[in-house]
Amino acid sequence: MTPTVHRFAAIENRDGVVWIWLNRPDRHNSLVPNLISDLKSALTDAAQQKPRALVVTAKGSSFSTGGDIAGFLDHRASLQDLKDYAQELVSGLHGIILDLIDFPAPVLAALNGPVTGGSVGLMLAADLVAMAEHAFLQPYYSKVGFGPDGGWTALLPDRIGTGRALEIQYRNKRISAAEALRMGLVSAVCPLSELEAQISKWVEDLGKGSSRTHLATRQGVWDEARRETVRQRLDQEKDRFLELVALPETVDGMLDFTRKRA
Repeated sequence: MTPTVHRFAAIENRDGVVWIWLNRPDRHNSLVPNLISDLKSALTDAAQQKPRALVVTAKGSSFSTGGDIAGFLDHRASLQDLKDYAQELVSGLHGIILDLIDFPAPVLAALNGPVTGGSVGLMLAADLVAMAEHAFLQPYYSKVGFGPDGGWTALLPDRIGTGRALEIQYRNKRISAAEALRMGLVSAVCPLSELEAQISKWVEDLGKGSSRTHLATRQGVWDEARRETVRQRLDQEKDRFLELVALPETVDGMLDFTRKRA
C-alpha cells in the first residue's frame, strides 16, 4: 500500500502490519506538539486498519531525543506560555503512550538510534523491542532541571526495579543496547542493517499463533486496573514537569544545555 505521510509521521501497511515512522530526522525526531499530533493521527489510522501488529520506528539517525529544547525556549518570554506549551507537549506524549498500551494488536518497536528524554515511553509501551547495537537510552533530565516524563518514573521502575531506576536518573546514566538487553528493556539487539529483518521475524512468529489469543493476552496484561495506575503515574509526572519547567533555574539549564550541545 502507498504510505500515508503526515509532516512529522509516516504510516504504511505492509501485508497487514502497520509501520509508523517518526519523521523529523533533521531534529533527531525531537518531540514538538506537531509531531505528537501527527503521531496521534497515525495511531488512529493504524487502529482503524485492524492490523496483525503495529511497528513504531523512526527516520534518520535517532529514534528520538525527547522534547525539543528549542521548542521550550521559544516560549520562555512568558512563564505562563512556557507552562502552557509544556502542558500541551507532555499531555500529548502521555496520551500517545496510553494509546500504544490500548492498541488492539501487538506493538513492536524498532530503535534505530538513540532514545532520550520522554521518547523512552514509546519503547516502554511496546511489547517487543529491537534495538540497533549502536543505540542507547539516557534521561538527561537532571542536566536541565526537568522532571522526568514519558514513563521514566511511571513505567520504568516496574521493569527494572526501583533502585536501578533511581540510579539511572541520579547519574544520568547512559544505557547501551547490550545493557538494555541484560535489563530486559529490549528483546533483541542487532546491527542497524538487520533491524527490519528482526521485526519481520517476530511478525512471522506472531502469524503462527492466534491473533485473538494475542489480543486477549495483551488485554489481560494491560487490564483496566493497570492502565489506570499508569494514567495516574503519568499525570504525576506531568504535574511535576510543569512545576519545574517554569523555574528560572530550569530556563537557565535549558540555555546552558543548548550552548553545550551547539
